[in-house]
Amino acid sequence: MLKFHFPALLRNFSLAKISSVFALMAMSCAQTLFSPSSFAAYPEKPIRLVVPSGAGGVTDALARVLSVQMSQLLGQSVFVDNRPGASGITGSQFVANSAPDGYNLLMVFPSHVTNPSLFKKLPYDTLKSFAPVAFVSSVSMVFVVPKNSPANTLSEFINYAKDQPGKLNFASVGSGSLGHLGAELFNSMTGNKIQHVPYKGSPQAMTSLLSNEVQMYLVASASSVIPLMESKQLKVLAVSTKDRLNILPNVPAMGQTIPGYEALGWNAILAPAGTPNEIIQKLHAVIEQSLGSKEFIQKLRVEGASVLTGSPQDVQLTIQKEIDKWAKVIKTADIQLD
Repeated sequence: MLKFHFPALLRNFSLAKISSVFALMAMSCAQTLFSPSSFAAYPEKPIRLVVPSGAGGVTDALARVLSVQMSQLLGQSVFVDNRPGASGITGSQFVANSAPDGYNLLMVFPSHVTNPSLFKKLPYDTLKSFAPVAFVSSVSMVFVVPKNSPANTLSEFINYAKDQPGKLNFASVGSGSLGHLGAELFNSMTGNKIQHVPYKGSPQAMTSLLSNEVQMYLVASASSVIPLMESKQLKVLAVSTKDRLNILPNVPAMGQTIPGYEALGWNAILAPAGTPNEIIQKLHAVIEQSLGSKEFIQKLRVEGASVLTGSPQDVQLTIQKEIDKWAKVIKTADIQLD
């Protein structure tokens, strides 16, 4: 073991030289800790994939299939840890405060980019507290109306709503949800004033629509709508994308009627800020390979979702754009959750 005799060092070296010695020692330690060989060994223990919502939703369902595929490729267990609360903030804070070593990851959904505008203060910086890793999926919402609605197309519904300003209502699964914000974006882009009625969950919102208590609903899952559409219990007027969906090929996109309209649900994987790039790149490659597995593709079809790919830089750019986009909608609609 090396022993340093500081009095001797002080006699023979200037302060600048002493600083240089310590700098070299620190650099040597850093190179040892983060050498290529140490990254090659990653992961050496199970990886936690935090889902900042409860079990049973689309994000949770996709995370569980993804974790199995990642485990097989990495040779280490990747387990899902549901940490719901405060619109995803609870789970996000846990990961933001975790060590940047690749063993705690976060699977985010749209609340991640709307929370900065909905809450006055967050316990982390949405852009700076996380390192983007990979996209996972995108999910279109579906614009549905009651079966006895006079509108059979989106254009007809827009005109129907304009003829009754302030008299129509739309359902959502809660204030600040993507369905709420997507409907407010629809209001602002069409000049309508359809009123918001929040519900505890999708079953309650759907029941309200079927009984004509509300006149429109942007449903988060396309797959849940198909049985109701086929049994003619409701009408499907459009999907909330710029292009049509494979799962609903005969349903037009809202962007075809309202140029520029798009309101997508999406998922991405983030790590704590400061996670070494070598680990980020390894995780990115494994996730993208997992997205192409038969098991994951099958789950996407069941949920009415699509694979979403892109570099870590693309993820960060999307997050920034989505923050800016929804901030304008939230300000226009004067929505505040605290």
